[in-house]
Amino acid sequence: MDTGTLIRKTRDRQQLGRDEIRWLVRRYARGGIPDYQMAAWLMAVRCRGLSAGETAALTGAIIDSGSTFDFSDLPKPKVDKHSTGGVGDKVSLILAPLVAACGVAVPMVSGRSLGHTGGTLDKLESIPGFRTTLGYRQFKRVVGRVGCGIMGQTDRFCPADRQLYALRDVTATVDSIPLISASIMSKKLAEGIDGLVLDVKTGRGAFMPAPADARRLARSMVRIGVAMGRRVVALVTDMEQPLGAAVGNAVEVVESIEALKGRWRPDLAAVTMALGEEMLLLAGRARTRRGARRLLEGALGQGRALATFGEMVAAQGGDRRIVDDYRRLPQARHCARFRAPVSGFIRSIDALGVGRLGVDIGLGRRMLGDRVDPGAGFVFSNAVGARVERGEPVAEVFAGERSRAERAAARLAGLVRFSRSAPRPRRPVLARVGSPGRSSGPPAGTSIPAV
Repeated sequence: MDTGTLIRKTRDRQQLGRDEIRWLVRRYARGGIPDYQMAAWLMAVRCRGLSAGETAALTGAIIDSGSTFDFSDLPKPKVDKHSTGGVGDKVSLILAPLVAACGVAVPMVSGRSLGHTGGTLDKLESIPGFRTTLGYRQFKRVVGRVGCGIMGQTDRFCPADRQLYALRDVTATVDSIPLISASIMSKKLAEGIDGLVLDVKTGRGAFMPAPADARRLARSMVRIGVAMGRRVVALVTDMEQPLGAAVGNAVEVVESIEALKGRWRPDLAAVTMALGEEMLLLAGRARTRRGARRLLEGALGQGRALATFGEMVAAQGGDRRIVDDYRRLPQARHCARFRAPVSGFIRSIDALGVGRLGVDIGLGRRMLGDRVDPGAGFVFSNAVGARVERGEPVAEVFAGERSRAERAAARLAGLVRFSRSAPRPRRPVLARVGSPGRSSGPPAGTSIPAV
């Protein structure tokens, strides 16, 4: 095969065969294709797109570039969840132990913060001793014993994806739905799971701000999963404002534990429970959404989900005493408060602005090598729609330096909007995309529209 020919075919909207895509990815991963030629092919994809079959073939080729997990000897169904990233999105910390407590194995490979969005690994590593770098056998033992585990991507796991993403990052080809889909789905399907639930964020704080683009991405990833023999469902969820009360690392761990104790914001509960229901349905642990909800509520109410979280923390080297003593988590040295400048209702909180402001106080990264401050963050004492009086605290800002905390609190004035009347409530879950051949409409009793 000839690289130039494959570039021209994609440029001219001629479909590549599975073997051609496999050859292209394998040869590039082994150093046989220079960056400039692969960059040309990526730009052709960015401009011309790929068919559903080509995207599935690209996903398979990336998976085949490295090692995969094999959990087939575990007697439980294996189901995972993936989020496209957002501000205050701590759902994985709650969802993995919650679903595991309902009898499903949840092997979760997660990522770090980059840009304005938070990273699950950074949140977990704010727990003293918690290890996200595990070998395959260690990870398998954790999942087998606890029911869930959360780790980072290893060097042997989809290595072609890391090479391709690094090239996409410097060639303006990141925002391609086929390339995004293949990148996400290759890492998730390499986990050896039976089913996958996707949380595709849309709104100002998401990588896909336009709902139509978020739906396109959801459909693309569901098609890949189906083509590769997996059960996949996607929910499109709102990221116009931060999810829950906390934005940061240690502060989000605290909010996650509080949620597992049954104390959580309605928006966080709605998204987490909807995703959990889909995971239990895919796993065959429930036949209806109502039945799945009962299982989840039972695991919360009886304390099994919280106990599973503590077991996962201990199994991965962390201090499980943080479940009852939040002082064992990193604490910021300084706190500043943003107070309501007027009396009225909180109309909106700009998720993108809060995420970018968070990077300034140390809770995120601009580059992958940047260090994060585990104690930095925001805690919003009032949610969108709440009535506040002038001078009432709306948010606390935590940072390692007093000047950073105070500057960030002052800048929140431009990110939180107020109105005289209560704003129209936003739905946390906007749409559902189901696997073809299964019910693609919303389960009975729900108002989630299918797309």
